[in-house]
Amino acid sequence: MNYTKINNLLGWLCAIIATLTYVLTAEKTTSWWDTGEFIASAYKMQIVHQPGAPLFLMIQNVFSNLAFGDTARIAYWMNIGSAVCSGLTIMFLFWTITALAKKYFKHINKGADFSQANLIQIMGAGLVGALAYAFTDTFWFSAVESEVYAMSSLCTAIVFWGILKWEERADEPGADRWLIFIAYVMGLSIGVHLLNLLVIPAIALLIYFKRSKQVTTGGAFKALLIGVVVLGLILWGVIQFLIKFAAYFDLFFVNSLGMGFGSGAAFFAILVIGGIAYGIFYSIKKAKPILNIALLSLSFIILGYSSFSMILIRAKADPTLNNSDPDNAFTFLSYLNREQYGDEPLFKGRFFDAQPIDVEDAGNVYRKDGEKYVVAKKKSQYKYDKETLFPRIYSEKHVDYYRDFLNLGPNESPTMTDNLKFFFGYQIGQMYGRYLFWNFVGRQNDQQGHGSFTEGNWISGIKFIDNIRLGGQNDLPESEKTDPSRNTYFFLPLILGILGAVWHFGKDQKDATVVGLLFFFTGLAIVLYLNQTPLQPRERDYAYAGSFYAFSIWVGLGVLAIADFLSKKLNAKNAGIAATVVGLLAGPVLLAKENWNDHDRSEKYLARDMAINYLESCAPNAILFTYGDNDTYPLWYAQEVEGIRTDVRVVNLSLLSSDWYMRQAMEKVNNADALPINIDKDKIKDGVRDVIYYREHDIPGYVDIQDLLTLMLSDNPQNKAQLQNGELVNLLPTKKMQLKIDKSAVLANNVVPSKWQGEIVDTMQWNYSLNYVSRAELSMLSILANNNWKRPIYFTTTTPEENYMGLDRYLVSEGFALRLMPINVGLADGDASALSNVDQTYDNIVNKYKWGNIGHAKYIDPDSYRYISMYVGNIFGETAQILLAQNKKEEAHKVVNHAYDNMPKRAYLMSEVMSYTTLIDAMYKVGETKKANEIVERNLKFLKENMAYYMAIAETQPNLEYRNMRFGLASIQRYQQVLSSTNETKLKEEVNSIFETYRYLFEQAAQE
Repeated sequence: MNYTKINNLLGWLCAIIATLTYVLTAEKTTSWWDTGEFIASAYKMQIVHQPGAPLFLMIQNVFSNLAFGDTARIAYWMNIGSAVCSGLTIMFLFWTITALAKKYFKHINKGADFSQANLIQIMGAGLVGALAYAFTDTFWFSAVESEVYAMSSLCTAIVFWGILKWEERADEPGADRWLIFIAYVMGLSIGVHLLNLLVIPAIALLIYFKRSKQVTTGGAFKALLIGVVVLGLILWGVIQFLIKFAAYFDLFFVNSLGMGFGSGAAFFAILVIGGIAYGIFYSIKKAKPILNIALLSLSFIILGYSSFSMILIRAKADPTLNNSDPDNAFTFLSYLNREQYGDEPLFKGRFFDAQPIDVEDAGNVYRKDGEKYVVAKKKSQYKYDKETLFPRIYSEKHVDYYRDFLNLGPNESPTMTDNLKFFFGYQIGQMYGRYLFWNFVGRQNDQQGHGSFTEGNWISGIKFIDNIRLGGQNDLPESEKTDPSRNTYFFLPLILGILGAVWHFGKDQKDATVVGLLFFFTGLAIVLYLNQTPLQPRERDYAYAGSFYAFSIWVGLGVLAIADFLSKKLNAKNAGIAATVVGLLAGPVLLAKENWNDHDRSEKYLARDMAINYLESCAPNAILFTYGDNDTYPLWYAQEVEGIRTDVRVVNLSLLSSDWYMRQAMEKVNNADALPINIDKDKIKDGVRDVIYYREHDIPGYVDIQDLLTLMLSDNPQNKAQLQNGELVNLLPTKKMQLKIDKSAVLANNVVPSKWQGEIVDTMQWNYSLNYVSRAELSMLSILANNNWKRPIYFTTTTPEENYMGLDRYLVSEGFALRLMPINVGLADGDASALSNVDQTYDNIVNKYKWGNIGHAKYIDPDSYRYISMYVGNIFGETAQILLAQNKKEEAHKVVNHAYDNMPKRAYLMSEVMSYTTLIDAMYKVGETKKANEIVERNLKFLKENMAYYMAIAETQPNLEYRNMRFGLASIQRYQQVLSSTNETKLKEEVNSIFETYRYLFEQAAQE
């Protein structure tokens, strides 16, 4: 069998192995974060958050058809779409590695046919590198969910493989068609994710090496510079400035020529197409091949980029999910520029303690108004008294973290040295190096790491090394040893990659430099560009998957390095076989063994079930306010895809501050009516009342919210305040608000349970909690003023309290949602049961809620187990305690048994151990002593072992586990309290023994 057949067969074998792995471990439904939004948007061709991923959505829509109408299976088939893309990525990685290895052997054989030994080593390198990457932590995670990164990785793999195919055929007629193919794939990849474009500098260098008759350092540097310029031209020139020019053409055609919206953009598109067509004709006529290839490549990049027309077309249709509503040239430009998220300074910017000294004009923001574009507002940017080049510590929201990380005093100003220390220590070390080592050295656990010695670090499994870095490795608790997400590779994949890199630079410096550039631009270059602040909401390793892909090339070439070494003792064939076996064991086999259990998401359902729980907490035709991604995107999935409780109107408060989302909230969606917002849309359009600030006017008593709304929405100059620059603005004159209650409407709409109907207040009065009013608060106030209790109003329990507007005392728990009720029941006495409609909560727990299989799943991800504390404490424990207080022992008994049957059988976090105490206490009270003892024994073991672990760490790393130790101390005391009212003598002795062990810490805490 010849080389090509073997290469093709083994490439497809790698694809099959990888795809089968991902299919077996794929999630059956939606997951956390963006997947819910992507699945819902792909299913109905809707608009996702900026800057969009239209090609990804269209391809995933194709996969959704494999569900054959079963909406519960749509998410699964879209996840399979990612699995297929990831499997194909592994295939192209295999072919990339074999192409590089083949090139080396072709060189040393001087064009002669490959020997059997050569073939074994080439294929062994491909198998080891490709399959190793298939089982790495980051890539596997993205491969089993419907996110853009799997498809983006496929685009990167195809492009890099493609340039090697071009190189192989560069001297043949028609070889440059590969360059046009690469350009087209790059254009298409823009509609998935921009990460693929980072391959361009490596491609430029490889083209230089191939075409240059004499390679020089200066020439290589020029080629690299050209590659960076081309990358910039595509990122800013094609993606942004083409649209920017189109927008300003449209502005001229609409405002000056009186033509319709889009006419100028269409004319500009014709000019671009005509200009490129003429350029191609000219290049052919004048025999200018470089210009011809450049223009053809540009045309195919733009052709691929045209997938974004889907965004404009679907935005015009105004679907349910229409993020940013990019239906014209200017909103589309804003959408592509990700203006919703703001900018991070790259070359020059402030220190975190800098003070603004001036405001500069940064251009106009345009919006449609009738038949013309108008200036909505002026963009502005601050000038600061302390600025620096290459700013890395700039965020005023993270001052405490910066000072702690850099050991700066409360009033100590940072310097450039501190700036660089944060860059190398945090941005490179914590937010890139840690992720690289996760994939090729090992991972401590899957908890998010912010610098703690017990959460989210890389770890090798070699005890003395890990002890030096982290401490406590001789005192690991059982929970840590058996944690499925604790994966140790003993540096073996990393060593294999380093051997491969050293071998590659020694044997073929040109190709090694190209791979090195790919490694840099998809890794450290992203670190430079993102300029991330600390305390990110989730781990960001997925952004660097391309860098890990490049390193896996070297992991594969490590086989050749080992074979070279072994050939001194063995013949070439046996050296190749031995090197391949060693590589497979040190790479793919080890990685698959360690990573399988925590990457198998086939039993995971909690994101979907939590969405159902939120919706089922609501009465019919309700309004449900949410805030974060994880309590919004799964809800979008549940309603848009599976059609669950579409009568409930889900309203994301963070989005409600935008004009486009507020406008959409005033329209009917699915089976949910428009929100009762009685505000003229012209009064809240972009640039109008973006924010209304509070200024106290000493108004006596409480003011009706309708009067406040009238004042804040007034266009009468007499109702506005004048700023120093002469601008007239609306203000909030008081924080004391009230709403008169129509009791007959409250009773008619069953807002309040019968037991509380006598407690309905005549007037709701509250102190507004914020110092400003955004569109979100304007909307909520208008809803309160106009709803008249026709529709139930809820907040998810995960919504931050500051977003309640001060209405906390009128919010009643009904499980996973808090319902607004105009009552005053025992609040002055601090009666917790007054804040819970326990009968409704009980019905929800027993008859409606689902628990995501967390009681039986072998592995629970960190985003899921963060909810366990809320389940155990707030839902099960408090509900059971309130039922007992109301002498409803039978119902309390059902609740605690429901908890026992559905909650995990192991402890994950200190906070979770603490939350169990309320439930355990209820278990003892209803007579479930055996079950209570079982949980107490498990949790005390967890407490004892983890406290010993923290103390062992503290011996070498003092004070750095203070938070967890405090949790432990509080938990010990709480278990003492719970057990004190029982007859469990043995358990009392156990917890008292733990208390005595750490008594000095209690005394120390009491003195602080």
